This record gives sequence, C-alpha cells and structure tokens, in this order.
Amino acid sequence: MRSIMGSSKPKSKAQSGQLHPRNPHNGRYDFVPLIAACPELEPFVQLNPDGEPTINFNDGQAVLILNQALLAHFYGVRHWQIPQGYLCPPIPGRADYIHYLADLLAESMEDGAAPKGKRVRVLDVGTGANCIYPIIGSQAYGWRFIASEIDPVSIKTARELVQANECLGRLIKVVEQKALIEKK
Repeated sequence: MRSIMGSSKPKSKAQSGQLHPRNPHNGRYDFVPLIAACPELEPFVQLNPDGEPTINFNDGQAVLILNQALLAHFYGVRHWQIPQGYLCPPIPGRADYIHYLADLLAESMEDGAAPKGKRVRVLDVGTGANCIYPIIGSQAYGWRFIASEIDPVSIKTARELVQANECLGRLIKVVEQKALIEKK
C-alpha cells in the first residue's frame, strides 16, 4: 500500500515508532495492572481527549511514579526512587536498548538465541542514580552487571536500589570508578 508521500517502502521499526518485539512495553500502557503493582500511580491517571487513560508526561512526579509502576509490574522491582534532579529515564526506550543488545549477543551464539543467565556479564559505565540498564538486563535476561559510576550520590542511590530489591542483589554490583583527572 502506498503512503501519502508515494513511497511503498516499508518503515523500519524505529521509523514506525514500534519497540523491539520482546519489549514488554509495546502498545499503550495497561493502567489496571500498573496501578495494582503501584497504587500511588492511580491519582496521576487521567483520560486523554479520546477517552483513553494516560498520564501527564510533563509532570515529573507522574513520570517517576509511572516508572515505579513499570519496574514493579514488569521487572519485580518494588523499591525504586531517585534523587530530585537526577535522570528519570523512559523505561520502554531503555528496555529496547537491552533487547537489541541481546540480539547482538545472539549473533555469536550457536543457536542464534538471545543468551540468558549469569554467564553474560555486562559492564555499565556511568550507571547513574537510576541503575536502569542493569535493572532491566538482569530481570529480562538474568545477566550479571557491574554498574560503575563516579558520582557519589549516584553510587549511593544505585547501591540502595540494589539492596532494597532482593531480585537485584545477586545480579548487580555497583562499584565506584575513580575519576581520572589529568594532571598538568
């Protein structure tokens, strides 16, 4: 079928806005299970002009609580909080990076399947206070992560996240990376 622009060339996943096929965040958010996983989300849910539930993505607190709900529902992470002013990442997009990394690793596997389990070890340089890549990768694939960071607040927060969630403790180790300062 030809588009309005006259091209019959199919769009790539990135162009069409679709997420990786294994990404559990494809499609619209299902707020019923998200609210069940994180009741604090309910006051932030509102109806859009089409009568569908959504949140105000311009409200930082709403986005933070949505992330908490997504992490609780899809990844079993019940305690996730970041300091004010620190990056609150979009979970669906970050999950996509992990799934595409799994695809790259699958290319080197004999069976062509995305590798799972502790035999995969990943170094996340600059994990940030949110520790998002280790959280998603450890819970989606069972990979082990070294989450390195130089910022003391990020290190403290990431360690607290790992310690507060039993499912993360055996798969993620947060380490301080000393900043290399060039002496002149």
